[in-house]
Amino acid sequence: MKYRILTVVGVLIFSFAFSSTDEINYSNNSEITTELSVETKTEKTFKEKVADLYQTFSLNNSAMPKLPVFEKAMNGYLKLEKEGRVSNPLLTIIDFDLSSKQKRMWILNMDTQQVVFNTFVAHGKNTGVEFAKNFSNKVNSHQSSLGFYVTGETYYGKNGLSLFIDGMEKGFNSNARKRYVVIHGANYAEPEFIQRVGRLGRSYGCPAVPNKVAKKLINTIKGKSVVYIHKNNENYQKTSEYLNS
Repeated sequence: MKYRILTVVGVLIFSFAFSSTDEINYSNNSEITTELSVETKTEKTFKEKVADLYQTFSLNNSAMPKLPVFEKAMNGYLKLEKEGRVSNPLLTIIDFDLSSKQKRMWILNMDTQQVVFNTFVAHGKNTGVEFAKNFSNKVNSHQSSLGFYVTGETYYGKNGLSLFIDGMEKGFNSNARKRYVVIHGANYAEPEFIQRVGRLGRSYGCPAVPNKVAKKLINTIKGKSVVYIHKNNENYQKTSEYLNS
């Protein structure tokens, strides 16, 4: 598979080869100068490269998720791309550490380093009220699920245009399709709902977005892009293979 992000950020993220010294050049007559300067070059660490990419995004855009969340999202994005699961170079980050009154969904174009969307997103009704606290992979739990997903195909249902997302992490979100945990538009995800109620409305576990942006958003990220739903949940953070690979 052709890695799109390689053409954009080059060695910033994906070059993991470390060079130790410059090549030592000898003169044609094989005489070595008495003072030979050898500069040691050390390649940047993964965290440093991600920090550089984050800075590029931040310079180009007014709103970004927090750096530690972005770093975790990049871990999974790179692994999924290496596995050949990504063909749409967009990374969606949902930060459920934040209040539902905040715009806690970002859609990042990894080719252009642009934030395509920054909007509201709902969590499941049994996950919490204003804040997302409880998560499940069980059918009929009406809770949100954490982790990495790859977007699938669209369909029209009771919520209009909707997008399947396939959970990549067994035990955390692998039942997403069986549960019909999909991205769709909802009136309760509109900012006007916050003004009336004091928080966003809640779904049956779907990351529902405002109706006003739903159609364009769904058509933008469909077709094998990455979605990362984040929460500083100890069990998930310690055991996710996509975060700890």
